[in-house]
Amino acid sequence: NQPMIYYPVSTLINSGVKDIMIISTPLDQVLFQRLLGDGSQWGVNFEYEIQEKPEGIAQSLLIASPWLNGSPPVLILGDNLFFGPDIYSKVNNALISNNGATLFGYKVDDPERFGVVEFDNNNQAISIEEKPKLPKSNWAVTGLYIFNEKAVSYAKGLKKSDRGEYEITDINKLYLKEGELKVVLLDSGYSWLDTGTHDSLLKASNFVKDTELKSGIKVAELKKV
Repeated sequence: NQPMIYYPVSTLINSGVKDIMIISTPLDQVLFQRLLGDGSQWGVNFEYEIQEKPEGIAQSLLIASPWLNGSPPVLILGDNLFFGPDIYSKVNNALISNNGATLFGYKVDDPERFGVVEFDNNNQAISIEEKPKLPKSNWAVTGLYIFNEKAVSYAKGLKKSDRGEYEITDINKLYLKEGELKVVLLDSGYSWLDTGTHDSLLKASNFVKDTELKSGIKVAELKKV
């Protein structure tokens, strides 16, 4: 019922993020600029940059590096939808308390589509794999990543994977190796939808329709200032 970009953008804005860079294809950039403007209508600042080729999520940190100028980044994918009780407070608390990298885990039926995190008996992350053929758990890493200022330097040291991409999972592994990775688990009271396929986009549309009809609460709400 709204442009997809409103959903991840609302997650950032309602969690207290004020400066946002939208990274898109050369073809799409003008459309996003026309839709979102400079962000002032919502009390935030939007900047825009282009990703010339789809060479991985971690490449966004390289593209945004001059703009970040040493600031710690929070990264959200443009096709991700989060909903649940106090979700914005949960993200804001993670932003405030982050000491390395903070990820959000969500239990899924098809973990082979995602980065998958494995835990020990104390719910501490012990491994992360990207799109594994034999997942070690059903906990997917969602498309919301909170990093400290080390993320850009980690990204600069990456090599492309066999898929020809700079993998965000490789950055997460570096934080894990340093003992600086925290995973916040979103239980069944929350909803997370990755709309990267036709089926998942339809599922998300139905979810938004049903949720807003039953609860009267907007899944993504952007309030003008």
